[in-house]
Amino acid sequence: KAQVEFGWSVAEKGLWKEAMYRFLKAVEIDPTYAAAWNNLGITYEQAGQFEDAKKAYEKAVKLDPTNQYIHQNYDMFREIYDRTHSRRSR
Repeated sequence: KAQVEFGWSVAEKGLWKEAMYRFLKAVEIDPTYAAAWNNLGITYEQAGQFEDAKKAYEKAVKLDPTNQYIHQNYDMFREIYDRTHSRRSR
């Protein structure tokens, strides 16, 4: 939890790489921590690592399927991700 809190404190300052590092540490410490996976998805998205973001969001949803905040983040990501990837396949 401390890694996630610190991760958000640096993310709010625009230090996305440091935030990503902290969220990676958090899921390494506790691979069942859905909020950390969700936050990792956000940082991957910020870094343009969309495949990694998709996997992180999916892991978060799987771990905490009733969490509306996680679902909202994943749904917003998927809307843009699906639109972008469907254009590429045309």
